Amino acid sequence: MKSIYQALFELEKTNESAALCTVINSEGSTPRHVGSKMLVYADGRFIGTVGGGDLEHRVLDEAWIAISEGTARTLKYNMVDPSRGDPGVCGGTVEVFVEPILPPAMVVVIGGGHVGKAVVHLAKWLGFRVAVCDDREEFCNPESVPGADAYYPVEMSKLADHLKINRLTYIVITSRGSNVDVLGLPSLLETSASYIGVIGSKRRWLTTVKGLKEKGVPDEKIARVHSPMGLELNAETPEEIAVSIMAEILMIKGRGTGKSMNG
Repeated sequence: MKSIYQALFELEKTNESAALCTVINSEGSTPRHVGSKMLVYADGRFIGTVGGGDLEHRVLDEAWIAISEGTARTLKYNMVDPSRGDPGVCGGTVEVFVEPILPPAMVVVIGGGHVGKAVVHLAKWLGFRVAVCDDREEFCNPESVPGADAYYPVEMSKLADHLKINRLTYIVITSRGSNVDVLGLPSLLETSASYIGVIGSKRRWLTTVKGLKEKGVPDEKIARVHSPMGLELNAETPEEIAVSIMAEILMIKGRGTGKSMNG
């Protein structure tokens, strides 16, 4: 069996999510000593142990919540009286620190045109993983759109079949028209992406909304979309528009307000 430290190293390469659970305090009689570790994966696997039994089951549950929410937590358990809800009868107390280990967030740029290229460059500079999707192969390769981590030359509607989209995913749609968006958006709206933005004017978005409703997409799904996307900067060039888009993504990711700092 691989060690926890080997597994942690591999997380850097696989971009998987996990939680590292460490016994940070132990008093009296407890199953494991301070420093004992367990690495819990999002898919249910785990390596190591923090004590077994009901204690470990409770820590596993908290680890999966920590991965889902992206927040660390310190758990304290008495090991005295199961009739009071304690996870054991050893007689001591134990504290476990649960730390989520999440890969960098990913920006998915759909549409490899001028704005798409600028968003790829800026998102990568900001530390995001970046993927590019375009059903035209000539617009979806390292030569035409340099700097991305992955390329998916597939239709927008099929992207979710090729790429795992979750709450760490921010989707930027810079496609070539409303007709493309109407066909591709429904499947993306079924994902848990934290952000779905569509480029274009208000008129273009109203046309897209009409098409989505005709396809039976419910209003609450459509309301997830940011369009026109980006913060109001009076941006004109592809680079300026990319700044506007990434500013909105950073605002949502960091739960900011978008207001002036001196306001």
